[in-house]
Amino acid sequence: MTLVAVPLQLPVSYQLRQLTLRGWRSGPADGPLCLCLHGWLDNANSFIPLSKQLLDLQLIAIDLPGHGQSDHRSPDAHYHFLDWVDDVVQLLLLLKLSSDQPVLLIGHSMGGMIATAVAASFPEFVSQVILLDSVGLVTGAEQDTVSQLRKAVLSRQKRLDKRKPQYLDLASAAEARRAQSDFDLATALLLAERGTVAEGDTLTWSADLRLREVSAYRLSDAQACQLIESVSAPVLAVMAKQGIELMQQGRQRWQSHYQNLQLHELDAGHHLHMTHSIEVAAKISSFLASFPAK
Repeated sequence: MTLVAVPLQLPVSYQLRQLTLRGWRSGPADGPLCLCLHGWLDNANSFIPLSKQLLDLQLIAIDLPGHGQSDHRSPDAHYHFLDWVDDVVQLLLLLKLSSDQPVLLIGHSMGGMIATAVAASFPEFVSQVILLDSVGLVTGAEQDTVSQLRKAVLSRQKRLDKRKPQYLDLASAAEARRAQSDFDLATALLLAERGTVAEGDTLTWSADLRLREVSAYRLSDAQACQLIESVSAPVLAVMAKQGIELMQQGRQRWQSHYQNLQLHELDAGHHLHMTHSIEVAAKISSFLASFPAK
């Protein structure tokens, strides 16, 4: 009888300058260090299926600010894309205190965009980058600056009137998430377990409502191009054939601007790292064998 090790998710927390990030760690303490960055309105648990396949890696999956169990930004703040980069760099500096080895970044969707920007601006911290249904960055046309700002300010006003949905139990919350996603109820439960909080006799999502506000500004194509072309680390992108249109547009626009990009496509939806973790892990393992950390 062969016993197969099942990775445990050990809680971790990291005190940044102004807030605390929370998440979990799995895998051998002496394994290659990998920081996992989830997508918009997801949380660290989106990487649990992948952790069961990448047993040789030390995975640290965190909830980004405003998500899961991490702190929300202060009441006077908002969620600007470039601030995510600052959050991750603060965390990498903390991780560097216990290990000098560069970190493998794995990012899904928005997390992949953050990983791209971090690898571009702080290459000394990053050994390799793995993008899961994510290539490039979201940009805005310069001529849309005025309308973008107007939409952002109006969305902040509308947010004041919004209320979070209430659920009688965890299964109901998970079903609501499943109904607007590309995965089954068991997968939705992983996200709901970490992404809900009690509110009286009911449950609601822990995510900060400000995450749904329209961005006040976007990078220009020229700015995004400079960032992407500055990524010197080897990059693997595993794309989803049935992924969301925004990511397919990013692939077409930006894949040729990476210095060293391997790209594969799987017959899967946007959350392919959750629904097709075995296939995604196989691509990651092959990539890491081809481009071992220096």
